[in-house]
Amino acid sequence: MSIVTVQLGQCGNQIGFEVFDTLFRDSHCSQGLCSKRENEAYQASCKERFFREEENGVPVARAVLIDMEPKVINQTLSKAAQSGRWKYGQHTSFCQKQGSGNNWAYGYSVHGPKHEESIMNLIQTEVEKCDSLSGFFIIMSMAGGTGSGLGAFITQKLQDQYSSSLKMNQIIWPYGTGEVIVQNYNSILTLSHLYRSSDALLIHENDVVHKICAKRMNIKQISFRDLNRVLAHQLGSVFQPTHSEDSSFHYCRNPLGDLMEHLVPHPEFKMLGVRNIPQMSAESLAYSTFTWAGLLKHLRQMLISRAKMEEGIDWQVRPPLSGLPPIGKASAHKEPHFNTSLANLVILRGREVHSADVDIF
Repeated sequence: MSIVTVQLGQCGNQIGFEVFDTLFRDSHCSQGLCSKRENEAYQASCKERFFREEENGVPVARAVLIDMEPKVINQTLSKAAQSGRWKYGQHTSFCQKQGSGNNWAYGYSVHGPKHEESIMNLIQTEVEKCDSLSGFFIIMSMAGGTGSGLGAFITQKLQDQYSSSLKMNQIIWPYGTGEVIVQNYNSILTLSHLYRSSDALLIHENDVVHKICAKRMNIKQISFRDLNRVLAHQLGSVFQPTHSEDSSFHYCRNPLGDLMEHLVPHPEFKMLGVRNIPQMSAESLAYSTFTWAGLLKHLRQMLISRAKMEEGIDWQVRPPLSGLPPIGKASAHKEPHFNTSLANLVILRGREVHSADVDIF
């Protein structure tokens, strides 16, 4: 089943490009991990999800690009075409000459209603090119006006028009030090509207991703492209084809459905996060060795202690033996120091994956 990606605003379009580029390169690079037949099946499954065929056999991303200014969209289309590996389709982008001025209300109440028909027609055209639709993956920021305001509006319209299709929003939480002066208002308004119309909200914090670039990737001058590559790696690790625990003979057919079945146990609990390990540059990775036992031990403690990065994990944090506080204690009113997530899904990729013991989760 296929996923239609909707890239909104400067942030959404820049991340979207990196995601598709990462997905394509990963699907064509087996690195001796599997047989030729298995690699071909992996490529075919990835392609079915994220790409379609067009002229000259060049894979075309199943995506719609939206921004209220043309600069970033033009750059994104050009980079994809110049890569020679894949491209965006013709007539799959929508842009105007005037942005939203970092104003959520202007994106939601002005640009949304004004351009609704044109944007929804583009999305419908892309949907009709899917043999079977899994749902929509919407990439957007919460700080600016177009990504947040127009993103919330388009998500609501997708819910109205495609109520039986799943919708996952990947939203970028702004830097705590501030990107725009009204980012707090934009973020609250975005979350309040998305909570009504989206099936899952996958949140990435700029501060956390920046810290990973600095501490784990050893990048001195960190750019937004560095952040976007880390994000793309994490998203690829989640969305690329996987075998289910029940069946190792074929890849899961419904990518969004498989994720939400495990991670959204109730429609009111839909805020998701990603923790992945190891976090390091490709250069460092070549000189490192790992065991599944060691990786999973660290990953579990990251989950328990709410750590977003494997460096600086608090190993003193332990979950209680039972969910109830001791009788006569006032601990019920204290904020727990351990993570209280309701559902988790472990995805393993690599050699000898069947030897990994995930019972600790």
